[in-house]
Amino acid sequence: MSKRIEISLTVNGEPHQLSVEPRRLLLEVLRDDLGLTGAKRGCEEGVCGCCTVLLDGRNIKACLMLAAQASGRSVTTVEALAGENGRLHPVQEAFVKHGALQCGYCTPGFVMTTVALVEAKRPLDEAQAREALTGNICRCTGYAHIVEAVLDAVNNPSGGSEK
Repeated sequence: MSKRIEISLTVNGEPHQLSVEPRRLLLEVLRDDLGLTGAKRGCEEGVCGCCTVLLDGRNIKACLMLAAQASGRSVTTVEALAGENGRLHPVQEAFVKHGALQCGYCTPGFVMTTVALVEAKRPLDEAQAREALTGNICRCTGYAHIVEAVLDAVNNPSGGSEK
């Protein structure tokens, strides 16, 4: 049996004490130990962004971070965004409104990246939005609708519409 270490994480506002192997990735702990499957396994190299979560409010790739590195910190996953009675987060609403998804596999990563952009409270133009999304890959949509959704969410955080 391999050596284990104790870590503590606050995930979506709930504290968790876990015993994990030192080499376990944050993505593995979220999906396999905590049952939070919104962050996806994609490239497992930090290129596609399917595993994006917020760590202390900053977007990170959970496939590149050891769970031990996140110990003592706060993790937010896409599961935490919907409100009471399943009401969508304004970023999720923008993605739906602009048709910014097809198969949906990459959507949680794009949504979490966009949430971090909204929380930064800096307006973006199209070029800045595209640059901010360079760590996320979609193989279905061609990005136009995703960029529209990001611009709407970031530049109209109260849920206003530009379309």
